[in-house]
Amino acid sequence: MLDFGIVDAHLHIWDTKHLSYPWLNDISLLNRPFLPEDYIEASRDLVVEKMVFLQCECDPEEHIEEVEWVMKQAEREPRLKGLVPFAPLELGNGVEEELSMFTNNKMIKGIRRIIQFEPDLNFCLREDFITGVNLLPKYDFTFDICIDHRHNQNIIQFLEKVQNVPCMLNHIGKPDIKNNKLDPWRSEIKTIASFPNVFCKVSSIATEADHQSWTIEQLRPYVDCIFENFGFQRTVFASDWPVSSQAATYPVCVDTLLTLVKGASPKELYRLFRQNAEEFYRI
Repeated sequence: MLDFGIVDAHLHIWDTKHLSYPWLNDISLLNRPFLPEDYIEASRDLVVEKMVFLQCECDPEEHIEEVEWVMKQAEREPRLKGLVPFAPLELGNGVEEELSMFTNNKMIKGIRRIIQFEPDLNFCLREDFITGVNLLPKYDFTFDICIDHRHNQNIIQFLEKVQNVPCMLNHIGKPDIKNNKLDPWRSEIKTIASFPNVFCKVSSIATEADHQSWTIEQLRPYVDCIFENFGFQRTVFASDWPVSSQAATYPVCVDTLLTLVKGASPKELYRLFRQNAEEFYRI
């Protein structure tokens, strides 16, 4: 186990009694409140010193209320150091008023506007969306990229247009691990990693495999590909709790990653489990 406190760069908390999360309707395991005390219980065997909250895809009309609710939770969970909320970046210049408002909250470090759920695979290439993303550095915000493997070719084109925006690829780009499909994801990841402004969260890996029957050896080629291309300089541990709990407990997520990077130096582990997240999210 690690001999330093880790940073969890991607966790979710939500209260289904307070806000609406339509995507949870089809996932009974997750369709209930997950609060800071639940996270404390799930991670109790580990020393987590800092956490970053990622928006939980509530009803878009409630996304400002989600930020307000999370700030209240942070009052009783001081380890929560950063927030990455939703913002309608597809409004282009029309999103500036909201981004400017977000700068009043020093805990907000970036924006996540999920691409994965858009039926139009070209959504990320829309001119107004590109404009909105390129506004983020003006407000000292990063951008979290949430896609699955179907979007890789378009994301490569997207990255060519946002090279001044610090970007974080979520969940290693969600390859089709369940069906053991490495290609063309493997070559696409190499291209994505060639953009120096892109970091990658090594998170929720087993979630992309069969939740009941995944194995470490099944995950290995995907994780090896990430480290071959991003190295330990641009990779970040994140739990994706509680979504990841569909396939593995919190300690198992950590142990699995440690097994997959066995042989890494103490300096490399420190970067992966702490330093890179601190630097990217400025916490």
